[in-house]
Amino acid sequence: MDRLTIEHWRNAPRLTCLAAFFETTASGQGGAPDLAQPQLDMSLLDFDLEVSVFSDTHRRLWGPFDSHYFASIPYRLEEECRLGAAILSFASRAWARSASPTTIYTLGTGTGCLARTLATLGNGRIEALCCSPTAANRTSFFAKRASEHAHFFHGPFFELDDERYATDDDLLPFRGGFDVLLEDTTFQMYDRDRLKQLEFVVPRIRPGGLLVQVQKLAHEDRDIYEERERQKDEVFKSRFFSTGHISKKKDEVLNTMTDLQVDLATTVAALRAFFRYSVLTWNSGNFYTIVSSNSRSSVLELISLMVKPAIPPGYCHERLPATIVDTEVEALAPDLTWRSANTMVPLAPKLGIMK
Repeated sequence: MDRLTIEHWRNAPRLTCLAAFFETTASGQGGAPDLAQPQLDMSLLDFDLEVSVFSDTHRRLWGPFDSHYFASIPYRLEEECRLGAAILSFASRAWARSASPTTIYTLGTGTGCLARTLATLGNGRIEALCCSPTAANRTSFFAKRASEHAHFFHGPFFELDDERYATDDDLLPFRGGFDVLLEDTTFQMYDRDRLKQLEFVVPRIRPGGLLVQVQKLAHEDRDIYEERERQKDEVFKSRFFSTGHISKKKDEVLNTMTDLQVDLATTVAALRAFFRYSVLTWNSGNFYTIVSSNSRSSVLELISLMVKPAIPPGYCHERLPATIVDTEVEALAPDLTWRSANTMVPLAPKLGIMK
């Protein structure tokens, strides 16, 4: 990557005007929900056994920043557990085929709770890396590391370059690249140029590997964007944060981040430059999960391991899964399907499963 781009990212909001907010929140000195703590709603996940097992470990490994994060994005907690359970199954299948660990990089995921959960449940079948420039996130990571297969890099994503991988012994498991790279609402804090950002990270994805992104997207109709924001703040976040807390965060953080968001069309154009396939697998207001790969079989396998999106209809504005990048010769769309929930009937008697 050229020097000017790196310098631009180094002076981006995440490392300058937003740095104090993230440090304060990650250390538990501010930003925490002041009305209630977020709780996983298993009914939205049809009381699925695999998600329940994943979520139990996931909740035990939260750090201070996680409660803030999951109380801020509608049903993001359910999505992380749904996605995490699918990635765990994906890695388990890979181990059965090759007896080699799956390498996973969660780029910009705060305390690295997802990475630590996957490493813990993978028990040697997964090597997981996360990065954050926030010192308090590093403290949280190692306070509940839970597995020697969970690794942390203290710094922004763009410092993990080829030289760093080649010379840092702590990064030895990842020198060959990643089978799954998850970018979580991070690019939008550094720049609007998604092509440059993808150009930096995509070469680290192994052949057959996957890019998973959780993105907050702009909308061509500003009124629609703002209406979704009002729903997020007034209907969802108001369960966890007082009005004053919501207003303060909007002034301190969200207005800055909005300037660096891009819309779906821009996102698709950037992804198309690197991938044959991209699929929307989740939508909550202005937030989306996007799975991309050059391997048709890898995309189909991961999505087939996901239960249906755990989101009330009023928050979801897409028919999912939705292919946004595809090929004509080997089209992906006709074969996309969710798995059925492995429902724990005693915990969900009202579902009438045994009738």
